[in-house]
Amino acid sequence: MGYWKSKVLPKIKKVFEKNGTQKAAAEACKTFDDSKEEISKELEYKKSELQPKIVEIYEASPADIKAIVKDPKEAGLKKHPTIVHNFVEKLAKIEFPGSQAVFEASSKYGAALIPGPLLFIFEKVSTFVLLEEATATADQEETSSKEKEIVMEEKKKRSG
Repeated sequence: MGYWKSKVLPKIKKVFEKNGTQKAAAEACKTFDDSKEEISKELEYKKSELQPKIVEIYEASPADIKAIVKDPKEAGLKKHPTIVHNFVEKLAKIEFPGSQAVFEASSKYGAALIPGPLLFIFEKVSTFVLLEEATATADQEETSSKEKEIVMEEKKKRSG
């Protein structure tokens, strides 16, 4: 009887717990899917408030998470679950809409079992980041064109 309780029974419990975990994770995903529209509306409402915070978190993040944010794919989530979890935790701290629920689900079930909500959050974050990068690129182009004008004026002054 001792062998049964110590060896066999724990293995049987693990098998049934996995199925329960997967079902619970699927339920959490379904609940999140139902609230996507509400989250999108809240994001539009808080966009200006969240923009600098998100960019700050993104800039301080490792290269792996930056790649996942720019191009969110399920394989990236499964490859770097701890980094993804930490990033979502930071988003939850700044009250990014929907991130608290995703963070809790990620804590309970793991990032690999809730790819849908995570991908949704990363897609929303990427809009903030790409918007910031586009603004920075436009500023750099503007600066470089001004520098070119200054150089051209200096050349004219020297030759004239």
